[in-house]
Amino acid sequence: MATAPKTASLPLFYKDLIPLNTQEHANYSARSTNKAAWMVGAHAIPLTVEEFPMAQRHYPIVFSTGDDPVPLALMGMNEGVNVFVDDDGTVNTPIYVPAYVRRYPFLLAKLQADKPDLSLCFDPTSELIGEFEDGKPLFADGAPSASCQDTLKFCEHFEQAGARTGQFVAELKKHDLLMDGELNIESGQAGGQPFIYRGFRMVDENKLRDVRGDVLRGWNQSGLLPLIYAHLFSLELVREIFGRQVQLGKVAAPQLAQA
Repeated sequence: MATAPKTASLPLFYKDLIPLNTQEHANYSARSTNKAAWMVGAHAIPLTVEEFPMAQRHYPIVFSTGDDPVPLALMGMNEGVNVFVDDDGTVNTPIYVPAYVRRYPFLLAKLQADKPDLSLCFDPTSELIGEFEDGKPLFADGAPSASCQDTLKFCEHFEQAGARTGQFVAELKKHDLLMDGELNIESGQAGGQPFIYRGFRMVDENKLRDVRGDVLRGWNQSGLLPLIYAHLFSLELVREIFGRQVQLGKVAAPQLAQA
């Protein structure tokens, strides 16, 4: 059900990446938009832990499978379904939009694998960046404009939040709190088979109850414990997401849905 973004080539949403530079892109501008076409069909979108308090009000938060779990905003119960975004990219319901979405089409990336430095890059296939008469210029007098500097700061903050998210997940793994999840949703028809969703991970509440008191106290003081409960409380929204899929006619016959 919930798969991590594909990282074999490019991150989720990105079709290409090139570094932004003053020589080639001196006349480039960035447009704003009220549509997010890149979100169409994205059923699971990465989240950082600092987004949990807002995100848990709107959609379930789960974790991807694999050795390095990633927190995900679950916007659809099946791959290819995002119940919050219309086919033209219009967000049809007031929700918290993840920073991962708002960062596009920019991204901080390493240009050389053996060096830690990150450079501001962008997806050249995006219609939001180019030599436009409208939009906000990315450079002024050969230097990054205020708008470009704000974008860089946003991407830097996202990377920092990503590092904190990694520490959060590492703590969950250290105490073996993540388990394979399974969700059973009744079909609503008499005698009908339930819909069973797997392919994600979640915090094991039984193991959470057995965590030592001093560890829980430390988590409460550091703010980690409220984040765990934000994740657990958010799972109550699964049936709401499922109900939206039913209304959209995007629910197949009851079966096992697994990433």
